[in-house]
Amino acid sequence: MTSGNAPQPRPSATVVLLRDADAATARLEFLLLQRASRDGKPGAWVFPGGKVEPGDVLSGEPGSRESALRAAVRETREEAGLDLDAARLVAISRWITPEISPQRFDTWFFLGVLDTSHEVVVCGDEMVAHRWITPQDALEAQRGGEIQLAPPTFVTVQWLVAHARAGEARDALGREPILTFRPRISRSAAGTCMLYPGDAGYDSGDPEQPGPRHRILALSGGWEYQRSG
Repeated sequence: MTSGNAPQPRPSATVVLLRDADAATARLEFLLLQRASRDGKPGAWVFPGGKVEPGDVLSGEPGSRESALRAAVRETREEAGLDLDAARLVAISRWITPEISPQRFDTWFFLGVLDTSHEVVVCGDEMVAHRWITPQDALEAQRGGEIQLAPPTFVTVQWLVAHARAGEARDALGREPILTFRPRISRSAAGTCMLYPGDAGYDSGDPEQPGPRHRILALSGGWEYQRSG
């Protein structure tokens, strides 16, 4: 439940766009956009997406999957110049920012597949650059400090690592139950820990509780995603 003092999460949407690289490599790649810099620092690399606006809302429910889907299509068109077919997007997860955060979002993650004929044209104000990158290369860039991936992006990229082709990833992730991530932040012997539903320590907040694991550890070398049991 949401604490009375915590801000309500703002309904939002994100799109994970995949493609297969050229025929010579045929590797799965996904799209990242770079936000405009702030305070002289390079902007973060993120999936296309943003907040649900009034024009996206269906049946008076801004937090519904249908409203988020409309927002996902609109935001991708505005940020990356891509027109998506909503019917070809599949929902894969939902992320709700912890209550301790000053800004909170309730974000539906959708996944879609494009071919290499689609040209990305970033808007130039909010987003200033783009790159297609393989999951393995993205994780290596994160470890090397070249890019920073927020936990929801990092977990999604970890899911993609298991798949060689874009269509395969879409079909596999589209069949999985949609997980809702509502992190609880704690500390373990290994360091700061973000517990997710399904982790043995989630309800108690005790990361040392024996049993299944579903968490991210913040280690000196970067994030480590654990899901077992």
